[in-house]
Amino acid sequence: MASREPRGKVTRTLSYFQKGDALSERVRRTLVRTLYTQPSSLAAGAASGIVCALVVAYMSSSMVMLGLGAALCIVAAIRVTLAFLISPDSDASTSTLEKIYEIGAFTYALLLGTATAATLVMEVDPAAEVMMAANAIGYGIAICARNAGRPVIAIGQLVLVCVPISLACLYLGSLPFVVFAITILLMVPAMASITMSVFHLLRDNIAAAETSARLATKMQQLARTDTVTGLANRAGLNHEIVEKLMEIDPDQMMGMIWIDLDRFKEVNDLLGHPVGDRVLQTVARRLQEITPAGATVARFGGDEFIVFCEIESRADCMRLASEVHAEIMRPVRIDGERLEIGASLGVAVLPEDGPDADSVMQAADLALYHAKVNGRRQTCFFDSSMSRDLARRREIEAELRSAIQKNELSIFFQPIVDLATGRIRTFEALVRWFHPQKGEMRPDEFIPVAEETGVIVTLGNWITAQAAKAAAQWPDDVTIAVNLSSLQIKAPGAALGIVNALREARLDPTRLELEVTESLFLDDSEATDAFISELSSRGVRFALDDFGTGYSSLAYVNKYPFSKIKVDRSFVSGPEVSNRTEAIIRAVAEMGAQLDMEIVAEGLETIEQVTAVRDAGCTLGQGYYFSRAVPDYLAAMLLAQERDEEPAQRIAI
Repeated sequence: MASREPRGKVTRTLSYFQKGDALSERVRRTLVRTLYTQPSSLAAGAASGIVCALVVAYMSSSMVMLGLGAALCIVAAIRVTLAFLISPDSDASTSTLEKIYEIGAFTYALLLGTATAATLVMEVDPAAEVMMAANAIGYGIAICARNAGRPVIAIGQLVLVCVPISLACLYLGSLPFVVFAITILLMVPAMASITMSVFHLLRDNIAAAETSARLATKMQQLARTDTVTGLANRAGLNHEIVEKLMEIDPDQMMGMIWIDLDRFKEVNDLLGHPVGDRVLQTVARRLQEITPAGATVARFGGDEFIVFCEIESRADCMRLASEVHAEIMRPVRIDGERLEIGASLGVAVLPEDGPDADSVMQAADLALYHAKVNGRRQTCFFDSSMSRDLARRREIEAELRSAIQKNELSIFFQPIVDLATGRIRTFEALVRWFHPQKGEMRPDEFIPVAEETGVIVTLGNWITAQAAKAAAQWPDDVTIAVNLSSLQIKAPGAALGIVNALREARLDPTRLELEVTESLFLDDSEATDAFISELSSRGVRFALDDFGTGYSSLAYVNKYPFSKIKVDRSFVSGPEVSNRTEAIIRAVAEMGAQLDMEIVAEGLETIEQVTAVRDAGCTLGQGYYFSRAVPDYLAAMLLAQERDEEPAQRIAI
């Protein structure tokens, strides 16, 4: 009874392998590889069997034993030779490798078992019989362990060795030989069970290793893939760039196109992130279709994409960038709604613009920065001057931060005059920077840098606080106007910072006017609405600056509580001033009168301009005709002086 379970288990296993291995081909290949490992051990086992057979042939002078010994030598030589010559990594199929090994193994095992049986039957010297039997049985046991990766072969060899020996013992018929035959036959299922245990352990471990490897590969792919578009993500891009640069010739040119979708945030905010994701997917598909085969297309993050590919020349890269830009700019239709997608592109070429991947990425990023600064919706190629501009901007940023800390900045005030009475109604606060080494720095040089780097938040809060302190010393009917940046307004606690500045200066909120431009409202931000609503409720007034240069000015005038509109100076003193611009000013002034809003004409430099805008209906004027921006003490002197003058002396028209 004890032998039934092993026999049944062996039978099921053999049947299992005869019907087809359920393991993957990769696992099976790995198991077959174990047959060809350490051919030296195969040679050692064969050599011992050959030596034993030849010794018996010599002692018995039997031609049968000599023939069997010679056959063993030939088969062993062929097996060892093939074991050293055939590589399991060759192109040969797994079945072929297994069949080649199987034929040799079964032939050798049968010859060895037959030679041992012949030795027993011929009744050679007892010592030779023991030597031959021990060698054969030891070979059968050892081969079960060595070839456990393919149990059919291992157990088959054991059977082919043991059966002839058992039959010879039964033929001899004496009690010791009969017991020996039974012992050998009982050993077969026992060794088969051990072999199967080793095989299952090997198979499970290899299968687990294969599964882990597949999972690791899949996880690696997922880690390098953008889930929305299916393109490579930042990690995948870096990996593919490295791979490409390792494979290409040193003189091969590579182009990098860095793409940024313009105002993509509006799509997410107004239409929702699902629509935004579909737009990104559309852009990704278009990029894959328009770029050459073998190009790396990646979503670098957010609404930014990168194309990295081989190019023939800089002109070829320019052509590709133009095609990419045109393809992205095509309208997108989602759920019946037509969306206009703008894009800015920065392009750099390796090795012209940088010797390695990092430098080329920096060059493309810098080119993209210039494309966005210059108005967006355009393609900009890297130029060495951009690096100098960047260095200059970084220098300005560092010096500006230091200037704020060292109080090197000053606030100047330019009056805004009532065109009917000539009295100063408001002063606009303007920042001035007098650098200790470089002299006066122009606002149009450092204000854009402050906005790009975020320093504008600190600078804007400082300007508001200083302006409020100065205004607190003026007559109550004179207000102070401060320009606000969109970044300052959207910063956390923006409204609270202005309220604190008014409180510290002890300035009535109604005497503060905050000037904003139409660009503030392009993002349609809830933070902007909350900022204006909170400060308006406290009495702070708002003015719309640079009116007439945006896209939806009337919509903003209707939506927000503006008390003043400043007509852009280009309508007053620009090169395009004409009867048409005068008509526009008149229309704006009429609108202001109907909406109870003050209309300010900026850029007034001559008496003719003052007369024209006043006749057109503007109520306030600002410009060099009245005064340049002056320090706070001169602003106070202007106020004191006008209080002493007669009304007719305040403004000569």
